[in-house]
Amino acid sequence: MTTTAPTAADLADDIRRVFALQQAHQWEAKASSAEVRKAKLARLKAAVEAHADAIIAAVLEDTRKPVGEIRVTEVLNVTGNIQRNIDNLDAWMAPTEVTPSLNPADRAQIIYEARGVCLVLGPWNFPLGLALGPVAAAIAAGNTCIVKLTDLCPATARVAAAIIREAFDEKDVALFEGDVSVATALLDLPFSHIFFTGSPRVGKIVMAAAAKHLTTVTLELGGKSPVIVDDGADIGKVAAQLAAAKQFNGGQACISPDYVFVKEAQKAALVEGFAASVRANLYGDDGQLKKDGIAQVVNQANFDRVKGMFDDAVAKGATVAVGGTFEAEDLTIHPTMLTDVTPQMTILQDEIFAPVIPVMTYESLDQAIGYIEARDKPLALYVYSPDENVVETVLARTSSGGVTVNGVFSHYLENNLPFGGVNTSGMGSYHGYFGFKCFSHERAVYRHQ
Repeated sequence: MTTTAPTAADLADDIRRVFALQQAHQWEAKASSAEVRKAKLARLKAAVEAHADAIIAAVLEDTRKPVGEIRVTEVLNVTGNIQRNIDNLDAWMAPTEVTPSLNPADRAQIIYEARGVCLVLGPWNFPLGLALGPVAAAIAAGNTCIVKLTDLCPATARVAAAIIREAFDEKDVALFEGDVSVATALLDLPFSHIFFTGSPRVGKIVMAAAAKHLTTVTLELGGKSPVIVDDGADIGKVAAQLAAAKQFNGGQACISPDYVFVKEAQKAALVEGFAASVRANLYGDDGQLKKDGIAQVVNQANFDRVKGMFDDAVAKGATVAVGGTFEAEDLTIHPTMLTDVTPQMTILQDEIFAPVIPVMTYESLDQAIGYIEARDKPLALYVYSPDENVVETVLARTSSGGVTVNGVFSHYLENNLPFGGVNTSGMGSYHGYFGFKCFSHERAVYRHQ
């Protein structure tokens, strides 16, 4: 189904009307009880469950992801996240009691109040999951919310709009479909808070727009997430987990490993293990790639961008150790590992966002840490080592949004941990209780006796 995306001009009156409606309603929403908020969240969960098949079909149409991945990331994770908000909301909303230092007979509290009218701008790599997760947190915290999904996933946006209309009155939550001009028009409005997931480049645009109104922001961005493999690590485990990580969503995840440091003595084993895992999971007996097992690159521009980085690396001396096949007719990139890469290659300068992983060798931990320290702070960092001294040294001397030790993605999947970036990889954090806090103002209250 192909339709012309609405523009800001088409929706100008509706945008102004809905924003004014939510501005007027924000005080009622702020004062709402936990039971009222939980009822709203329950309606959202029910709507997602009712539209589960349509969600899967829409995301498949927009992205050609494996159906199992879609079900987990765009349906089950969404409903699980909503339920987590419902289950914990009473405890999260309870004021935090503080013993006054000046007069212990008085009473001091921190209360969590809604920020107001919020804007959620979603990305294309997990178009529903990374939009409705923040929406659930915003509702739990007592806000009103306007949502805009990326124009790169129009089928998913249509289903999301149906879900939002079914679950909410537009004075609470509304979703606007449309092209990039709609997002630009929304950014001109004086929201209380903006939650954006996407690239650092667009994050700067969002932050600049927010600055005009002194709007607070949460920016979930990305960056080049490094992997340090210590010489005591289980190289077979590392190789298999890297292969699985780069297969997941075709490497199009903000926390996907982006480059690897490994000792020279382990490089061959890493390459062979990566190749063996890819062959076992993604190729048939005929040697052909099972395309239903890996997502295509989202569009031609991103395919061309990654192919350009690959070609630049090969031209400058990189070795194609695994893969290297690019199928332009359906935007498919086979899982690829490059060795003999150098910092001068663009593949070590820009975030890859594809199933391609460059490998560098290192002699000392200081060398690997120095390389990471000299670059922008990444969203994720992975270190494989049985030596706690190595792990602690890496933690002490680097900075990243989060870290998983001897594994991948786990710091993201653990909802009792905050998830977010630092500087160029983001600003602010969410997930679970931290999502509730993200959309709340911590208000100090002092009561004299």
